[in-house]
Amino acid sequence: MIDAKEHFYDDDPGRGHPDVRTVLKDAAYFFLGNGAIQAAVQFAPGGEGTPLGLLIMNPERLGKKREALTMDAGAGLEGTMIFIIEGTAIVRPGSGDLEAGWEEIDGVPVVRARWEGGDFRVVESFSCPDASAPMLQRDISLSRLSGRGPIKVRTGLGGMILERSEELRPGSELRFRLRYELNDDRSGVKLGFIEDCAAEDPRAKPGALIRVEFGDEVLDRFFRASVFQLPAVVSRAGRLDGSIWQYNREWVRDQAVVAASLAMIGEAEKAGTMFTRHLEQFVTSEGDTVDSSERRDTDEVELDQNGFLLNGLKSYVLWSGDLDIVRRFWDKITAAAEFPLRPVFRHEPSGLLVNRREFWERHRIHGIETGLELAHQVYVSAGLASAAVLAGLVGEPAWSRRWDQESRRIRRALLEDRTFRLVDNRGFIKRRGPDGRVQETITASAEAGLPAGVPLRSEPAHYLNPDTSAALPIALGLVRPDSPVAVLTLASLETLWNQAWEGGGHGRYHFTSEPDSPGPWPFASLFIARAAVETGDFAAVRRILNWMNSLPGAAAGSWLEFYGRRLSPPFPQVGVIPWTWAEIIHLVIHHLLGVRPESDGIHLRPRLPADLGMVRAEIPIRGVRLALEIGPGTGTRPARFESDGKILRAADGEAVLEYPERDIRVTVR
Repeated sequence: MIDAKEHFYDDDPGRGHPDVRTVLKDAAYFFLGNGAIQAAVQFAPGGEGTPLGLLIMNPERLGKKREALTMDAGAGLEGTMIFIIEGTAIVRPGSGDLEAGWEEIDGVPVVRARWEGGDFRVVESFSCPDASAPMLQRDISLSRLSGRGPIKVRTGLGGMILERSEELRPGSELRFRLRYELNDDRSGVKLGFIEDCAAEDPRAKPGALIRVEFGDEVLDRFFRASVFQLPAVVSRAGRLDGSIWQYNREWVRDQAVVAASLAMIGEAEKAGTMFTRHLEQFVTSEGDTVDSSERRDTDEVELDQNGFLLNGLKSYVLWSGDLDIVRRFWDKITAAAEFPLRPVFRHEPSGLLVNRREFWERHRIHGIETGLELAHQVYVSAGLASAAVLAGLVGEPAWSRRWDQESRRIRRALLEDRTFRLVDNRGFIKRRGPDGRVQETITASAEAGLPAGVPLRSEPAHYLNPDTSAALPIALGLVRPDSPVAVLTLASLETLWNQAWEGGGHGRYHFTSEPDSPGPWPFASLFIARAAVETGDFAAVRRILNWMNSLPGAAAGSWLEFYGRRLSPPFPQVGVIPWTWAEIIHLVIHHLLGVRPESDGIHLRPRLPADLGMVRAEIPIRGVRLALEIGPGTGTRPARFESDGKILRAADGEAVLEYPERDIRVTVR
């Protein structure tokens, strides 16, 4: 039984230096890392917290923001800034103009910050140029605009101060380099100038990074930021916090989506490490999976996680060509596929899956009754279809037939059962009881211990519908995008925009049933954006992206889990959620560009709005690169495909390419 205390934390943002808070006025976080070290550049120009601070963390240890290795209990991140001392005057970031953004140098992501103060202009560049060392490099360029005389340049770490004296004439420039390195047991950070520790210029794995150019400033910036940051927050062992600085826990569901996204952008090795870890550690021999770092009873297990895992694994295998992982973990894959088909989960009248957990992890104490959850049916069906493909690829035809049949059976009941289908005149609905009645509302028990002020305790009625998870079957292609159920679903989900707030964004579900703090969720809004691409509603996609661009995190392309007033404690401080980057990658590659590896070849079905010009992309797949040129408006008219590779077939705006053994080009007009 899930303990209500699992939902509560003791990280009080009012305790300690302002830098321990994850929410600071206008702040954004730029994440860097290579699996051996993780860092975040805090860009906080709004007057709260250190304007330009540096957080360094051990990626194998999940923790709160206050537990970062560079966080001082008294001074926060202040000591990590660059200080210029001239006589009695001290110049630092925040005392003049300050800006920050992403750049790329020879394939390496670089955070470039610029600021001015007094007589000086400073450019700081942060990167992890070495692919394996637990090291971060910080390059400083300091220019004197006027005046003359000796200066001191100072920074620090914990109780250590690092300082150098220089003579700088007007118009001259000083360049130096700092190196931050985790110590041997990864419990602290060593800092030195370049003279004290060797450093190398940024370098990347040749041809590793995906390239996509839409010619759209927002879309290009969001995608690039996602490609830079998603690999940076995964440890070498494959560990990933469900929400950085917030939960300090892991979920198979989140990580399967992230790992599949990594495979899409050319990070197949890191994706393979994550899936190996899932199958070794997060799937039991019985086939159930870990959520929130816990194993659950059958009534509380998140059945959709099995589907997420199998669906993500198929995506990884088809992008990477790594069939060995399927052979090595065939017993675990079989167990994960069979687990949701156990009699204990089977609703006999419909054949659908039944228990007392829902997609967003509410359960018995929140008023969730025993029933049929939409996301469980959708993802188990999709996962079984994926398992059937994997079985076919490794020569297991009997399992392939069984899982394909079970997938189709669940999908058919979900859509067509006269009493139990999860569809009504609103489109997809969230949940039915075992008798076929729609569970429309929930009421939390006193056992939930909800604090005053949360909607599930405060509102007179607490509605389950609509729920953004209803967009996922459209995004997955479970139904045709022009079908009545798809049209009705997206119309219903529009009511989640600006529910109890202003400024935009979708809540993850009807705010009255929120057992936490109400507010819009970026990654849940992206569920709807992905479905909207499929239906051709590019105006809805643009509105979501523009809203995300209005949020403070847009400066770095990293977003908090939700935006609103957080009751912390008892709830944890809101963190930066990696799933958002994965959703952006899926939006771009799977939906807009329409690149979808399948067992019979690479499927291409671009869907681009008419207001984009020529789109160019270089996509790594199975060790070669697919160069794409896609003309404008391919989502609104029939497309013509040309390639120097082999086109197996092309019709109805979709082409299937033979998997190439060399780099190829494809033009879509």
